[in-house]
Amino acid sequence: MSGLPATTGAGTEASVDLLIIGAGPTGLYGAYYAGFRGMSVAVADALPEVGGQISALYPEKLVYDVAGFPAVRGQDLVDRLAEQAGRSNPLYLLGHGVTGLDDVGEHIVATTDAGTRVTAGAVLVCGGIGNFVPRELPVGSDYLGRGLRYFVPRLDELAGQDVVVVGGGDSALDWALSLEPIASSVTVVHRRTRFRAHERTVEQVLSSSVRVLTPYEVEKISGDGSVSEVVVAGPDGDRISLSAQSVVAALGFIADLGPIERWGLGLRRRRILVDRTMRTNRERVFAAGDIADHDGKVSLISIGFGEAALAVNHIASLLDSARSLTPGHSSDA
Repeated sequence: MSGLPATTGAGTEASVDLLIIGAGPTGLYGAYYAGFRGMSVAVADALPEVGGQISALYPEKLVYDVAGFPAVRGQDLVDRLAEQAGRSNPLYLLGHGVTGLDDVGEHIVATTDAGTRVTAGAVLVCGGIGNFVPRELPVGSDYLGRGLRYFVPRLDELAGQDVVVVGGGDSALDWALSLEPIASSVTVVHRRTRFRAHERTVEQVLSSSVRVLTPYEVEKISGDGSVSEVVVAGPDGDRISLSAQSVVAALGFIADLGPIERWGLGLRRRRILVDRTMRTNRERVFAAGDIADHDGKVSLISIGFGEAALAVNHIASLLDSARSLTPGHSSDA
C-alpha cells in the first residue's frame, strides 16, 4: 500500500511504548489513537499488507455499519484508516508474525518469526480471528502465483482476463460480481447445487452474465508456464474445458490462534478474555476487536474502534501515571 512507512527487516530490534499485534481496522485505529495519546507505536502483522481480513477476504465489498459512512468499500476503509494511523508515524512490521511474548522487567519483549525483537511498555492484541490460511484447491497447486490465487486484493490485476472462481460462499460470489464488469468472462464453479452465500448475493450472480456451473469440481488446471485451461467435471462424468488466465480459489479459511495459545492468556471460545478496561489476565497485555471476549461482547468493526480507544487510554496512564485517563477532545490537540 502506498504511503506506508518501510517495514523493518529480519533480525532487527526496536523499542516502542506500545506494540499492536494485528494491522486490521481495530489495530490501525489503535495505532492512530496511541499517537494521539503521545505514545510511540509499532504494528506487527503476519500478512504482507495492512487491512487484515478486509483486505484479504472482501476488499471490494461494501461495509454499511461503520459510523459516518452510509456505505464504504472495504479497501477504501482500510486506506483511510492507514492514512489516519500515519499521523502517529507507526513502525510497521508486515510479514512479521509475533511468536513470543516475554516479560523483561517493566517491559514486554516480543519476538517475530522474521527474527525481529520489539521491546514495548505494553502490548495490544488486535488479531481478529487469529491466523487464517486458505483451504487449498486439491488440484493445480503448482500454478499458485502463476494464475492460481486465493486472494484478490486488487481487482484490476484481473481486468480483461477469463476468470474461474471456485467456491460457493460469500467471498466467491462477491469476487465474481466485482470482477464481472472488468473481466473478459467470469465462471463460478461450485461442487454443490446450493450456495453458502447470502441469498441476495446468489440472486445477483444468477441474474448477471456470470456463468454458473453446479455441481461441478475442478479436475485439472493446465497451461504452459501459467494457467490457460481449467477442466471441470460434473456428477455424471461429463467434463467442460474452460479457457482461463486466472483461477480464484475461494474455498474458505482455516483459522486458529497460533502462538497466542502459548502466551498464557485466559481464553474463552477461542478468544482472549478481557475486563472492562480491555486488560487480559497478563500484566501489560490488552486485547481489542474480534479477538477479545467479555460478557455482552458484540463483534462489529465500530465496537473494535471503541475497544481500541478504551485500551489505549488505560495503557497511556499505565505507562505514565502523569497522563490522565481522560484523553480530552481531539479538536483541542
